[in-house]
Parts: sequence; structure tokens; C-alpha cells
Amino acid sequence: MLQNAFKNYEKTIMRPVIGLTLDSQDEGGGYSAMPWYALRQNYCHAVHQAGGLPLLLPHYPEEAAHYADRLDGLIVTGGDFDLDPRLYGESTIHERVTIKHRRTQFEWALVEAMLRQDKPVLGICGGQQLLAVILGATLIQHIPDALPSALAHEQPNPRTESGHAVTVVPDSLLFNIVQKKTLHVNSAHHQAVRSVPDTLIVNAFAPDGIIEGIEAPRYRFCLGVQWHPEYHVDSADGRLFDSLIQAATA
Repeated sequence: MLQNAFKNYEKTIMRPVIGLTLDSQDEGGGYSAMPWYALRQNYCHAVHQAGGLPLLLPHYPEEAAHYADRLDGLIVTGGDFDLDPRLYGESTIHERVTIKHRRTQFEWALVEAMLRQDKPVLGICGGQQLLAVILGATLIQHIPDALPSALAHEQPNPRTESGHAVTVVPDSLLFNIVQKKTLHVNSAHHQAVRSVPDTLIVNAFAPDGIIEGIEAPRYRFCLGVQWHPEYHVDSADGRLFDSLIQAATA
């Protein structure tokens, strides 16, 4: 009885451990002349502010199951790269596509390991695209070519400002979290989800019809958004991190 009481007390006072995937550059350049990992501070701040303990994850695909055992939740972050189109059944690669095989291999293995344990996963921007493809979706390789009349999803104004609005689908997990029909979001992507299987729900759209969010109801918390809520552009962005933390402590 005392042991159970201690465990409940420990769970109450300890922050849940939330893994954050890192960007990387194997050849060096930019941040360092040597190969590096990096992540913007606002990802970590958003997790900590919501009550989580952020933990940054180096790319060791063979350790995915061990990471998943130790994590209470996962955020798959964005980055200036794309998934290999062959992962969603396409044989040609658009000239704008940049691939980071090691990062994708690691994130793919880690997401699968987390979902096997039904632990909460939040995909942000490119992380949403990865999550969608793992769950059977396909992607648009380059929005301006596929939809010439589309909005500027690589917005010219700063990422700390809104690029466009999105409409949130009622009766979705996303709507239950943000409690708003319209969000004003930043936009930093040239790809997007093209189609989803019946097992996924599209929970948000841009005015031009581009898919802005997906979720998988067969899991406790499996959610992806195309924008970057860690910037807190919309007043509801912080609720995404709050909900992830709540799911991680359930």
C-alpha cells in the first residue's frame, strides 16, 4: 500500500518525459563544420511551459524501442527536409525534395514503437507528414506545382506571425483541444498531405483546401498539425502541448 502511494505521489510531482526529435546535418555546415544535431529552443520551452520535461533524441533507429520505453510522450518536430517519396508509393522525386534518410529512419522507428505502446504522439509540420505516411497517407511533393492557385504555404512574413487561417473540423480531437472553429497559424511547408486512409481523420483545412491536420482515433493521442504551434501564434496553440502532457500523465 505504501509503495503504491509513493508511486502515485511520484507521478503527481514529476514532469512527464516528452521526447523531441532533432534536426541534423551529416556533412556539417551552418551550425557547425562538423555533423550536428539542433533544435529551436521554443519547442523545448513549449513543452516545459505545459508541464513536461523535454528530452532531445539523437538518431539511433536501433534504440527506438528503448527510447519508447522511457518516454511518456513524443513530439516529431519539423525541419528543412522532406520524406523520400518512395515511402508513399511514388517513383519520381521532385527537384525541390531534400531527403535526410537517417533522421527519417529514426523517427519512423520511434513513432512505430510509441504507437505500439499507445503512448501519445504529436507531429508538427514535417512531423505531421511523417506521422501521416506511417499511417497510410500520401503527400503532395510540391504544392505550387500540384495546386498553382494555392496560398503561400511558405509564408513570406516572419514565422512569429500568422500566414493564413485554418478551419477546424467539429467533433475531432483537435477541435476538442483548441475549442475553436478557426485558428490563425504560421505556415512553413512546400508539401502537404494529399490523401488519407479511412483509419485517419482530417481535422483541419486551409482556405485553399490543403490538409492542415490529421489524427488517428484508434490511439489515445495521435495527432498531427501542419503549422508550428511552438510559436504560439494563435491563443489556442498552447493547448496542443497542454493536451499532450495530460495524455502523457494519464
